[in-house]
Amino acid sequence: MSLSINGSPGPVRSMLKSKLHRATVTHADVDYEGSVTLDRNLLEAADILPYEEVHVWNVTRGTRLRTYAMEAEAGSGVVCINGAAAHLARPGDLVIIATFTHMDDSAARQHRPRIVLLGADNRIVEAAGREVAGPKRR
Repeated sequence: MSLSINGSPGPVRSMLKSKLHRATVTHADVDYEGSVTLDRNLLEAADILPYEEVHVWNVTRGTRLRTYAMEAEAGSGVVCINGAAAHLARPGDLVIIATFTHMDDSAARQHRPRIVLLGADNRIVEAAGREVAGPKRR
């Protein structure tokens, strides 16, 4: 893409902004209108705003979807897949929830996403500034 951001020349890049890694789905509510409901602490840790677009990648089932985030009570550990997307996830599934941002080439080359690793009960294990790729993963 050759558009500019804030008048900066060069390409606009779509970059990973933040990620909740290996969250456990706690609920799947097909009767809700839509979205994914997330513990407020998780939203804050990953810098995700309510109503922000999120990608949900189901590690357990191999499904992917895009929706928006909704806020659940802080400390609840809630990760609830709502609406039609609830057909793609069940409680106990492991998911990755990611957001993206657009930035000019110069900013993209300096950018580091916010990576939040989750453990049991969707508790934050680590809020890292980088990922370990492939066979050298954590």
